Amino acid sequence: MGFSVLAGTRAPVRVWTDPYGIEAQAARQLRNIGTLPWVQGVAVMPDVHFGKGATVGSVIAMRQAVAPAAVGVDIGCGMSAVRTSLTAADLPDDLAGLRRAIEDAVPVGFAKRDDPVDPRRVRGLEQRGWDDFWRRFTDLDRKVAQLQTRAQRQLGTLGGGNHFIEVCLEQGGADAGRVWLMLHSGSRNIGKELAERHISVARRLPHNADLPDRDLAVFLAGTPEMAAYRRDLWWAQEYARRNRAVMLAVLMNVVRDRFPQVGYDEPISCHHNYVAEERYDGVDVLVTRKGAIRAGTGELGIIPGSMGTGSYIVRGRGNEAAYCSASHGAGRRMSRAQAKRTFSTADLAAQTSGVECRKDAGVVDEIPGAYKDITEVMAQQEDLVEVVAHLKQVVCVKG
Repeated sequence: MGFSVLAGTRAPVRVWTDPYGIEAQAARQLRNIGTLPWVQGVAVMPDVHFGKGATVGSVIAMRQAVAPAAVGVDIGCGMSAVRTSLTAADLPDDLAGLRRAIEDAVPVGFAKRDDPVDPRRVRGLEQRGWDDFWRRFTDLDRKVAQLQTRAQRQLGTLGGGNHFIEVCLEQGGADAGRVWLMLHSGSRNIGKELAERHISVARRLPHNADLPDRDLAVFLAGTPEMAAYRRDLWWAQEYARRNRAVMLAVLMNVVRDRFPQVGYDEPISCHHNYVAEERYDGVDVLVTRKGAIRAGTGELGIIPGSMGTGSYIVRGRGNEAAYCSASHGAGRRMSRAQAKRTFSTADLAAQTSGVECRKDAGVVDEIPGAYKDITEVMAQQEDLVEVVAHLKQVVCVKG
């Protein structure tokens, strides 16, 4: 559909959805971001909605600065997926046993592991760099030093909220019915702790005193505060990547135990809450993607819908007007509190019909009706990505 430009900002704010359809709170956030002196430009994804500090579904390119709230508190949150050699015909009619096996193997919600993951004991898990990764924990903000044991025991755990593990079937085309494994998770409590500490530091810096929203406080290049944030940020992004890698390897082994004949393609993985150093129009910028994935030319990405509607594997088109980005999912159309007021467990059961998943009051806030229509979201970003595969879940594990 191309983009429109949000009026009334200093830096260009390009919007890949109907600008009049953006909720008022989110529109105010975007205009506030567009007034910041360090901002080169903003790209707004079709799943845009109000978020803490900065808008979810926003891609912000800054010169010599970064706003930690424009990354969010779940640093490095993202997706992983892998296509299997199995087809729908290989799966049993009753998928409850497979769901239970996944839940037994991967702690969900607030749960953590009894013992930290030993990479050497997880078949198929990347073995490189683990000792150095944990050694660098001692370099992090000293106030999180006491959290190392918790961080180690939460590695390879799902979390709650919109995080999930799914078994999906490919829809249409020559590979219709092919089984995929997919998961969504991030940096767990340690990423949240680091993010909140740095956001608090940024809010107190003198150069942020006159901002339209103190939650948009930035760190400036060349300062010790920026150096400390980037050090902790890179580590948390790596933690999130390794967290997903552990869970994906465990998930693949659960499926392998039940279907010994299974084969796997190369996994796909992408962050959607993170910072990257990039260059556009000859200018070096720090790009924050909060609820957005990188979609450079030919790059594979994952755009999930809700727990009853399916997901998409995509290939980036490298659209520089969007800072080579695309949406991270369908995006919420109502808050969790509103969803709980609006829908019942009977609604949840109806909207997740055919999916082996929780259908109790604890996940009503994740009901498909609380999210935007993923097919409309995909139609609004045809110039950002091309669809490689459309997937529909048959098993969904929630925290």
